[in-house]
Amino acid sequence: MPLPKQRFSRARTLKKRAHKKVKPIILNVCPQCKQPKFPHRICPVCGYYNGKQVVEIKEKEEKKAK
Repeated sequence: MPLPKQRFSRARTLKKRAHKKVKPIILNVCPQCKQPKFPHRICPVCGYYNGKQVVEIKEKEEKKAK
C-alpha cells in the first residue's frame, strides 16, 4: 500500500480543511404569515409559495372551524 513521501505540515493541513466548515442555516420570512421558512420552499405554516397558495394546511382549517 503506498505511503506519502513526506508529512504534511500543520499549515498545509489546515489550508486543506479550511472549506469544510458547517454553514449556518439561512431562513427567510414568509411574506404572507411573517413566519421563518427555508428559501425556495413552501411555507409550512400557511402553505404559500411565490404569492400563491400551493398546499392547504389542515391545522389552519381546524382552527377556523373551532
